[in-house]
Amino acid sequence: MSAHSILTVGSLAFDSVQTPAGKADFVLGGSGNYFSIAASHYSPVDVVGVVGEDFPKDHLDWLTARKIDVSGIQIASGKTFHWVGSYDKNLNEAQTLSTALNVFEHFDPRLGERHRDVPYVFLANIDPVLQQRVLDQIRNPRLVACDSMNFWITGKPAELRKTLARVDLISINEGEAYLLSGQKNVLRAALEIQKMGPSTVIIKRGEYGSNLLTPRGFFIAPAYPTSHVVDPTGAGDSFAGAVMGYLAEQGAHREMIHSQPDQWEKLLRRAVLAGSVMASFTVEDFSFKRLMNLRASDLVERQSALIQMIKLD
Repeated sequence: MSAHSILTVGSLAFDSVQTPAGKADFVLGGSGNYFSIAASHYSPVDVVGVVGEDFPKDHLDWLTARKIDVSGIQIASGKTFHWVGSYDKNLNEAQTLSTALNVFEHFDPRLGERHRDVPYVFLANIDPVLQQRVLDQIRNPRLVACDSMNFWITGKPAELRKTLARVDLISINEGEAYLLSGQKNVLRAALEIQKMGPSTVIIKRGEYGSNLLTPRGFFIAPAYPTSHVVDPTGAGDSFAGAVMGYLAEQGAHREMIHSQPDQWEKLLRRAVLAGSVMASFTVEDFSFKRLMNLRASDLVERQSALIQMIKLD
């Protein structure tokens, strides 16, 4: 089956991270990076974002070599977005110590002609006003998904609701789901978010896996168990990348939600398992170093192992 292209709009950044396993300063990060590298293991990806003059050109060259289109990445005068964070023993949640938006502060995504017709769209956790601006430029997408974060949920709730009314799928972590929904139960939170627009809701729960709500029902996907956790940064973005990459590879589209609900359910369940496996590789090193060295055989082996773990007979 021929894979379809995915457009993602998000951040390309430098991260400085402290975890129980060690510390890494000014390593490459950002949702656009993690998502696109993960998704590219399944489907072609186009990235739209902005970086400063300090961003390494050799990384853009590496993305290009991976068949990731970087023509939508603007190189602006100034410094690249820089996030500083830490994790204590609870590796499921990062503490943000400082954020320097730099050139990202004035990011205004303008899509070229080739990007307007990309069939799969993933809006990373940028300002919901910008998310809507991207959607205004897209022509006839087959599937639209998004992410968000606490900052936008509390800071621009009305604008975020407008975005959610226009997407088919949302991938969001547990704390953000509770904040967005006003609920403290995973199922009730998913049902409340579903009412806001997205027919499919994925709630990421770190080492506890993820919960999937479709119009057909509820599915609990385990995380792939790993004892070697170095840095959880970007695990959620790479999870989403694998989910969207798999769906694009399989040709999933929004009409299936109503015309082929059983097939949609089957694809989504396999997609979140692919996400669990991808995230398990991400956490094994700082930045996305592990993803950059990932082989197709590594994915197949770990996916097969995860499926075996959840079989009843």
